[in-house]
Amino acid sequence: DQVNLTDDESRIMPTSGGGFEQSYNAQASVDVDTGLIVSGHVTQQSNDQHEVEPTLAQLSDQSEMIGQPTALLADAGYYSADNIKAVAANDIVPFISDERERHNPPLMKRIEEPPVQTDFDGPVNEMRYRMRTPAGKKVYARRKCTIEPTFGIIKHVLGFRQFLLRGLNAVNGEWNLVCIAFNLKKLHTLAG
Repeated sequence: DQVNLTDDESRIMPTSGGGFEQSYNAQASVDVDTGLIVSGHVTQQSNDQHEVEPTLAQLSDQSEMIGQPTALLADAGYYSADNIKAVAANDIVPFISDERERHNPPLMKRIEEPPVQTDFDGPVNEMRYRMRTPAGKKVYARRKCTIEPTFGIIKHVLGFRQFLLRGLNAVNGEWNLVCIAFNLKKLHTLAG
């Protein structure tokens, strides 16, 4: 066991470079039409699979103000049968990748259509079928041009690469400020 004397609420998490660092996991949900962050929170979980239900709760709490989402687009890190069922139970259409996508798949794989199916054994099979249809692929493709630029702008334009505060509650407040700053920048751009 390791103890962090600086921030005992942070956790050891894997980095994209193959190493590990003491950190938190910041989450954000972005509206695909406006590009505005509509929910966000910080967690101590390194695995994103545990973050769909807290996000759904936040979106539900805000539904009077921002409306009810119609679809949820998420990468393979969020895939689990429980998450798909939770999204579907909230009357939201799930588009959660069930596999890591290779870059530049063969042309035939990109254009092939699955055989028509209308009878599904639960929301998991229905979503897996939907993700393989051209319409489903088109909807899911919007994820890349929505959430990826959001985190890129936060990191590279706003210069936010690490939390400066300590403790989960303080870090959540810091993340809320970052999301507000991003939304103010985005609103300025949208106002033209």
